[in-house]
Amino acid sequence: MERGLPIRAITRGIAVLSAINRDGPITMMGISKSADIPYPTACRIVQTFIHEGLIEREHARKRYRATSLVKTLSAGYQIEDELVSVGRPHIEKLTKELGWPVSLASRVGTRMMVRDSTHKMTSLTFTNYYPGYTLPIAECATGKVYLAFCSDEERETVIEGWKATESETSQAGLLLLRDNEILDRIRRSGFSCQQRNFYNAEPGKTSAVAVPVMGKDGAIISGLGIIYFDAALKPEEAAKQFLPYLKNTAQAISADMHDG
Repeated sequence: MERGLPIRAITRGIAVLSAINRDGPITMMGISKSADIPYPTACRIVQTFIHEGLIEREHARKRYRATSLVKTLSAGYQIEDELVSVGRPHIEKLTKELGWPVSLASRVGTRMMVRDSTHKMTSLTFTNYYPGYTLPIAECATGKVYLAFCSDEERETVIEGWKATESETSQAGLLLLRDNEILDRIRRSGFSCQQRNFYNAEPGKTSAVAVPVMGKDGAIISGLGIIYFDAALKPEEAAKQFLPYLKNTAQAISADMHDG
């Protein structure tokens, strides 16, 4: 890929579409804040996406949401379909055993996207994190484990994405990868933790432990994480309690995907 400056209009357009897909239905002011772009610019971008049929305005209120046409952007990318169909019974079993919600998440750009979760199965949660919800890759447990186990080439792609944007989470990501100490520790232990996640729907109230799920070719395809109330357990207690279950579940998902 040739190196150069990103096209600002496209970068902003993607930020708007991501904000609507992640947080919608959402107001225009909410879009402007979530995408971190000026309000007039957000208005012009939204009108463009409405014209193209990718988003629509709700009739009863001034909120915007993605349309089903957005799904066509993922045509041909089907590994997540297999991941969800194979992984669902395993993450349901894990939630029944431990009580806490479980998520499968994979990388989309510089963020981790929830592919499936069991938040609806338990009362031990503040929010139902539906498929499509995203978190900054360097600010969540599944993202950190993904960064540790992905290829050098894929990690470099993430770094290039951070460098192309000027945001707090991008700077945090570059700081995380400034040396290999943290990622090496994750590789040695086989898991990652995120204490008091501040980039979700209830900032600071939950923490998580995650392990990698490996694909047929030995490359990581997903992070498997369990989310718990931060006040309920210390990180070391959570790791000790959850890791055997998480690793067994990740291995079972991987094995079933191999068999498929």
